[in-house]
Amino acid sequence: MHPTRLLHRIALLVPLLFPAEAAQAAQGPAATRDTSKQGLPLQPARWARFTTTKGTWVSLDLSPDGQIIVFDLLGDLYTIPISGGPATRLTSGIAHDMQPRFSPDGKQIVFVSDRSGDDNLWLIGAAGGEPRPLTTGEDVTYLSPEWTPDGNYVVVAKGTLTGLEKLWLYHVKGGRGLEMVGGAPGARMMGPAFGPNPRYVWFAQRFGSWQYNALLPQYQLYRYDRERGTTALMSNRYGSGFRPAISPDGKWLTYGTRYNSETGLRLRELASGEERWLAYPVQRDDQESRATLDVLPGYSFTPDSRAIVISYGGEIWRVPVDDGGATRISFEAPVSADVGPEVRFRYRVDTTALVTARQIRNPVASPDGKRIAFTAFDRLWTADGLTWADVVATSAEARAALAV
Repeated sequence: MHPTRLLHRIALLVPLLFPAEAAQAAQGPAATRDTSKQGLPLQPARWARFTTTKGTWVSLDLSPDGQIIVFDLLGDLYTIPISGGPATRLTSGIAHDMQPRFSPDGKQIVFVSDRSGDDNLWLIGAAGGEPRPLTTGEDVTYLSPEWTPDGNYVVVAKGTLTGLEKLWLYHVKGGRGLEMVGGAPGARMMGPAFGPNPRYVWFAQRFGSWQYNALLPQYQLYRYDRERGTTALMSNRYGSGFRPAISPDGKWLTYGTRYNSETGLRLRELASGEERWLAYPVQRDDQESRATLDVLPGYSFTPDSRAIVISYGGEIWRVPVDDGGATRISFEAPVSADVGPEVRFRYRVDTTALVTARQIRNPVASPDGKRIAFTAFDRLWTADGLTWADVVATSAEARAALAV
């Protein structure tokens, strides 16, 4: 049983066993269980330590002053200067921390972590320190948090474990949050993004969580008007539209889409609607699967709106808007990944010279009928003089042994 569910059942028994204590607890804020102190039940027993200069599916963000990049790598958060170089680790432990985003004032970073036992939003100082929980949800998912331009709220895609996320709004000082964009019952919303105007929030939407043998398009871009409470379709590409980002000056929109077999970033001038490729190809998108880490990793515009900083091909790149070539931003990250105990089961193995196979698989007779080829003990064997009657007898003996 999941630890959170077990604790929930114990909590149901507390009022029956200790009515006075339960009544006293219900009078104040302590009545709400703080899942942030619960922690992960699995304790690390091994550590993978190495230094890497590459990473896959790296979500990143750029600080408001354009000087620091924060990114996730193997479940931890790191920072590097915009010029590249050695990375500084912000978080550690067996928890999986991901999708960091700087606050507009550059003092805090919001990220998603399962350190409470469930995925939740957490806040940490830009210079590091002890993370604190922003949400305490159970059996829900949080994806791709984004700050409102005033820095007072975080918008995030929140859903059940089966998907169908909607956009929720959380105040940084606490509270249970508010569903901001609900949409149709079967809609799935991901990757919220703001420009300089807090009135509009962009996001990607599809219907249904996922499907086998999916046909494109799967996602399209939408824009929600917070004043009117209306949603407008903003893309109509066969290759889908996902992971939007708006430049700080409000001039440019970038988003991911598929063309042929590759994924790339499109650049749209919002005033004219004209589009062109900004980077192609980039990281392979996840629109045909469940997109549990969003359809594309997070990326960011520079403060001057003249370039984006994005990760693909194992590297971090600065891609200018004016058709210039991409510049690699090198990093060197000291990884110390916590790993749980080794799962090892002991089985008795007969080590005598000759072992009787109780079960053989896929027997095939040779063309002359004098030999049989088959698999046993995860190996391929041939036997001379073994007939089909012997094969049937061996199978019957195996079935009898299983029945006993």
